[in-house]
Amino acid sequence: MTDQLNLFDPNAKPETSEPEMPARPPETANEPSPALPAELPPEAAAGQPPELPPAASGPAGDIPSPADYAARRYLEYAMSVVTGRALPSAADGQKPVQRRILYAMHRMGLYKSPRHVKSARVVGDVIGKYHPHGDSSVYDAMVRMAQNWSLRYPIVDGQGNFGSRDGDNAAAMRYTEARLTPIAELLLAELDEGTVDWKPNYDGANDEPALLPARLPFCLLNGASGIAVGMATEIPAHNLREVARAAVEIIRNPDFSEDEVLALIPGPDYPGGAQIISTPEEIAATYKSGRGSLRVRAKWKIENLARGQWKLVITELPPGVSTATVLSEIEACSNPVAKEKAGKKVFTPEQLNLKAAFLSSISENGVRDESGKEHAVRLVIEPASSRQGQDDLVRMLLAHTSLETNASINLTVLGVSGSPRQASLYSMIAEWCRFRLSTVQRRTRHRLTAAEKRIHILEGRLAVLLDIDRVIKVIRESDDPKVDLMAHFKLSEIQAEDILEIRLRQLARLEGIKIGEELAKLRTEAAGLNKLLDSESELRACVASEIEADAKKYGDDRRTFIEAADKVTMSDAKTVSIVDEPTTLIVSKHGWLRSRQGHHIDPTQLTFRSGDSLLACLPCRTVDNLILLDHLGRAYSIPAADIPGGKGDGIPATSLADFQDGGKPCLAQAIRSETFYLVAASGGYGFRCKGEDLLSRGKAGKAFMSLPEGDTPVVFAPAPAGEIACLTKDGRALVFNVEEVRLLAKGRGLKLIDAAPGKEALEDIVPVIDGAAGKLKGEKLAVCRSPRGGKGKRVRAGR
Repeated sequence: MTDQLNLFDPNAKPETSEPEMPARPPETANEPSPALPAELPPEAAAGQPPELPPAASGPAGDIPSPADYAARRYLEYAMSVVTGRALPSAADGQKPVQRRILYAMHRMGLYKSPRHVKSARVVGDVIGKYHPHGDSSVYDAMVRMAQNWSLRYPIVDGQGNFGSRDGDNAAAMRYTEARLTPIAELLLAELDEGTVDWKPNYDGANDEPALLPARLPFCLLNGASGIAVGMATEIPAHNLREVARAAVEIIRNPDFSEDEVLALIPGPDYPGGAQIISTPEEIAATYKSGRGSLRVRAKWKIENLARGQWKLVITELPPGVSTATVLSEIEACSNPVAKEKAGKKVFTPEQLNLKAAFLSSISENGVRDESGKEHAVRLVIEPASSRQGQDDLVRMLLAHTSLETNASINLTVLGVSGSPRQASLYSMIAEWCRFRLSTVQRRTRHRLTAAEKRIHILEGRLAVLLDIDRVIKVIRESDDPKVDLMAHFKLSEIQAEDILEIRLRQLARLEGIKIGEELAKLRTEAAGLNKLLDSESELRACVASEIEADAKKYGDDRRTFIEAADKVTMSDAKTVSIVDEPTTLIVSKHGWLRSRQGHHIDPTQLTFRSGDSLLACLPCRTVDNLILLDHLGRAYSIPAADIPGGKGDGIPATSLADFQDGGKPCLAQAIRSETFYLVAASGGYGFRCKGEDLLSRGKAGKAFMSLPEGDTPVVFAPAPAGEIACLTKDGRALVFNVEEVRLLAKGRGLKLIDAAPGKEALEDIVPVIDGAAGKLKGEKLAVCRSPRGGKGKRVRAGR
């Protein structure tokens, strides 16, 4: 559970075992620095390079060693990058360059301006006064602040070419124009009301704000990404209404728990929409730790056309994915690049299969980008046939393109004091709430001071208003009017100075009525401000009501749909990528593999290399797998679609499988995952297994049968129903029900028949069909029935 925070006290710290940080006066600091992770030194937590141990002295005793000098300089550089360039602040959500851009545009009057100004003018002002770096870095930052596909709530209103979501660059800054959007008021409106600290710019000629008085937690609203030295950040965007609701609850109830916050914020709300398919538990775990990734999927719809035709239309994409990216990935699958192998450029079986799948699923010229002003994203994909399965096409695209991808989350931010830390979602909102309460306190004090100063001046005017003639006489006859006014009318120096500077018309009777009205209004305002400063509950209520008002004004509906779903990987969609059609696999005794379309293959017409012959001719489907069992009992799985066709001798099995310890294939079978198979060795032991038990991920196969010395696999066939007959080389037979054979994933199995390697070895197992097992039938078959593991009966002469 995340530590509860005293939100009212700007000097409050979490009640944890972390070391206490020294408190600072509220007038000079918004909040204390939270403690950093243990790996950062305490000096770094304060935003300053840590003190290094005394440098080793050189020969003269006063020259630091090169290692210490380099370490010190590198640490200074690293802290500069961390605190001054790459990481956003948890208070206003801005990096230094963004903050300076906003402040410069604010000073130029562009946040309420009805017109745009040239971007070059803004960039020039920023680099001339506040950010002494290259103009490209400033302009690039400003461009991103104007892109509605980069930020959930853009704070710069750009006019002209500000790039595209496909990665196109913005036009040069001399062509584009910009101003601030209305929501930028939440960052800048209270800037001149004593709400934040100020610091000199790089040359000391101007001041700039250390932070902006953000009225909402923009660090979560717009997110941020950046790479520093030794740390990085990747904060996703969130929905304004959801974040504001969570902040209001935390401010009103300091005991509001982390789980309750996560119930209000179900997940990120990306600018481009899309769908998060991670489970709520995965999202909550990521938010609590501050680091992780979520699975995000594009959104699509099926548009039906005439005569049963249809097309797939992609309408929303995951973050960081563009239509150009998806188009290039589809092109790479449909038209792969040959790989270098043995000095030749060849296509791998995987590439050929994937190409065939895409070409058979998507029509020629059937992929086009129709995005534009009317549709931000509209990627149209037309199937090759109206009979193409819609779900199959979608799964194939999700597996092989960026339509489904991982979106990383890394909530690394700078605390209000400038210290970097790994935060949770709850701690980020809680820290901003402390900052906001402190900001409103400072704003209230500033407004109260201004009101009291004005009240003091008006009281002085009201005191002399009823005796204007005497005032004029004192001024006319006095050598020092200020002193005499203070003496005659009991005024302060400020009041006397004001009387001397105002025009006579402002002392008219009508002006007296206005002064009284203004004075009453100011006294009421000052009483309200004092009430806010004196009451913690009133201050919290005021801040909460302001957040609710801002959320009502600027909030919008969630764009990203959240619903848990199983992710689609390349292995999950492999069968989808393969055209499911009949094929026949041909395996030779020397381990050569080939395939033929269809099942009408005459094995007697097949030709082989000299000295080679047929091992197995296996009718199956292209989505099945070929299993090769070697003489050591190891199983190697090869997708049927990876075996090339053609009229040649095929390819050696060693090119698709890495046979271990000199193993040589001796049995072959085309399998399906849910089918049961029967395997047995020459020693008479065997078992049943499911097809999925034979599959292996790598080319090295898997240990499957445990064989004693001298045993070899002799039976590998689909497990029949009913009875089976075990036949040995010495002419014995044993008949029993196949259910007596144990179901195992691997191993040696059970004794099927009493056999031994050599002349008494198990030779074959055949099913009993219609009362016959091959030539064994009738009375001979009945005599051989006996429980599994017996000697059996001799039914023929031995071999």
